Amino acid sequence: MIPPGLIISAPASGTGKTTVTLGLLSAFRAAGLTVQPFKSGPDYIDPAFHRAASGRASVNLDTWAMGRDRIAGVVAAADGADLILAEGSMGLFDGVARAGEAGTGASADLAALTGWPVVLVLDVSGQAQSAAAVALGFTVLRPDVAIAGVILNRVASPRHEMLVRAGMEAAGIAVLGALPRNPDVSVPERHLGLVQAEETPELDRIVAEAGTFIAANLDLDALRAAAGRTQLDAAAPVPVTPPGQRIALARDAAFSFVYPHLLDGWRRAGAEVVPFSPLADEVPDAAADCCWLPGGYPELHGPELAAAARFRRGLRRFAETRPVHGECGGYMAMGEAIVDREGRRHAMAGLLGLVTSFEKRRMHLGYRLADLAAQMPGHRPGARLRGHEFHYSTILAQPDMPLARVTDANGEPVPETGSRRGHATGTFFHLIAEAT
Repeated sequence: MIPPGLIISAPASGTGKTTVTLGLLSAFRAAGLTVQPFKSGPDYIDPAFHRAASGRASVNLDTWAMGRDRIAGVVAAADGADLILAEGSMGLFDGVARAGEAGTGASADLAALTGWPVVLVLDVSGQAQSAAAVALGFTVLRPDVAIAGVILNRVASPRHEMLVRAGMEAAGIAVLGALPRNPDVSVPERHLGLVQAEETPELDRIVAEAGTFIAANLDLDALRAAAGRTQLDAAAPVPVTPPGQRIALARDAAFSFVYPHLLDGWRRAGAEVVPFSPLADEVPDAAADCCWLPGGYPELHGPELAAAARFRRGLRRFAETRPVHGECGGYMAMGEAIVDREGRRHAMAGLLGLVTSFEKRRMHLGYRLADLAAQMPGHRPGARLRGHEFHYSTILAQPDMPLARVTDANGEPVPETGSRRGHATGTFFHLIAEAT
């Protein structure tokens, strides 16, 4: 049976919803509850923190890239838990202009689809009763989205809290707790968002302190009681075609961004996933019939990857007879070179002619719809794929044949078409699902 759920959202990014989510997961777990975390939207980093706090794998739910049936199949992972907590992305109503499979990607679309009420995390610094006007606007904008209440964050003093609460009471909005400013409870950040969970040496301390902080300042009983019944019926996961029967998967600090629902889908289809570490100069498993290099932070490990001669030779040998596919950072590592932010050039595997640079940073962000011009592992020519792109690299050279015609969520072409050469393929977007 799928348990009731809540979505932790906010009016905008940077309000503290990740810290609140981690703290709630930790606090409920300490209280003896089994909580299933999810992440709304295409985020590669938050789910690993969710797992550390909850003890359960966190999975992405994306209404632009996933249909209702696929979302229902992923939500079924919550079977047996006591509560669902889904962390939203950006602001509650922020999505793209054109709907995809089941919505625009906004957290509000996920709330409407699942029936999970929303808890708004409000940064009330610099305001008092006026915060109620913001909250009230969120309660009335979409009748199909229920607002369970608000959490007041960055409260300056008891007097400040009293004034904000007075405004909320006048507006008829439930206050589920108030958090004083606490710089000690935060998660470190870098240019693609949060630092990865496995790179956070004090992660256990951060999660424990966040749980204690949240338990001391929020009404956990009221939050649990506010959770709404899940409207989606339990369903079997939508089948995913794996890229091979035995998949060599690059997995270390440089290559870690792969969606959990894809790994789960590959295994459910009978595939075996065999990890290896390029940073440790390891080579793909010789018995594998496909190699997959996920995204990550290869630009932070340019010297180590350039010095990993055994890995690079082994990858080239593998690609002589079997497919190798890379996404974003993995795609860049398959190219000729990466230029780091100091302008230093680091040789990569050379399976493709791609050369990328971080010397002049430029953000590339958004959903991607790709029509394949050629086969890539797990997908035939002509297949339509939905994914998401997020990086700061600039293309200096992309000489190989394009892998796909790629457009953004508005249907506008983008130059990051991916590449193909022999058995090697790569894309800047991270695959989420094949379009229906």
